[in-house]
Amino acid sequence: MPDNPHPSLQHIAFIMDGNGRWAKKRFLPRAAGHAKGAAQVRQLVKDCATRGIKYVTLYAFSTENWARPTDEVSALMGLFLKYLNGEVRDMRDNGIRLRVLGDRLAFSTEIQKAIADAEAATAHNDTLHLSVAANYGGRAELVKAVQTWLRNNPGADPATCDASAIEAHLSTTEIPAPELLIRTGGECRISNFLLWQTAYTELYFTDTLWPEFNGAALDTAIEWFKARERRFGKTSEQVQNAKENLPPSAPRDATG
Repeated sequence: MPDNPHPSLQHIAFIMDGNGRWAKKRFLPRAAGHAKGAAQVRQLVKDCATRGIKYVTLYAFSTENWARPTDEVSALMGLFLKYLNGEVRDMRDNGIRLRVLGDRLAFSTEIQKAIADAEAATAHNDTLHLSVAANYGGRAELVKAVQTWLRNNPGADPATCDASAIEAHLSTTEIPAPELLIRTGGECRISNFLLWQTAYTELYFTDTLWPEFNGAALDTAIEWFKARERRFGKTSEQVQNAKENLPPSAPRDATG
């Protein structure tokens, strides 16, 4: 894996929006847009790998997406199965580890088996960690984390259920929080995605539709991220002093 020229950027999460609008602009069925979007995933993962990004998380299908038209949901499930079966060898051979986040029990037994097989086949890879959120919802994840903690700690004082306890029971417990979240398609919301994990994530919204989000668009987002000042509750002065190894109250050189 190439060295990351942006060491502060290890994990990018994507909300892949705009497939339907891409298809509509071309007088194609929505399913065609989703197919094009699925193909774009393959290239996007390669683009991230060549830029030294270690973790990629994709929002593929939310818990709310079941409310879409039946034929569209069916098409999405078919694409998901095709992706799992068709990409596993390439992921295995290129050091990509796949994880699927979300409640997989709602999927067909065929898809559940494909998920398990793909995760097992790539379990020892470490070049790039690809997480696909499918039948995933951030609220449901938090509820499940607390419920699991309660089951594992019967009679415990609720005050002992702190942030670290919840994090230990999230589906993302083995991967770091994303530094950057990119949403394509022009909408400016996170739509119940990684609610806990994005507490300090930089949010980048672009009008570019997902099937058109290429390497150049990724570079633009990364350059935007590089210009951000990540303070984590501190003041700008504290952040700058830390970069220059100055004491918290040290005055700056007026000539600098």
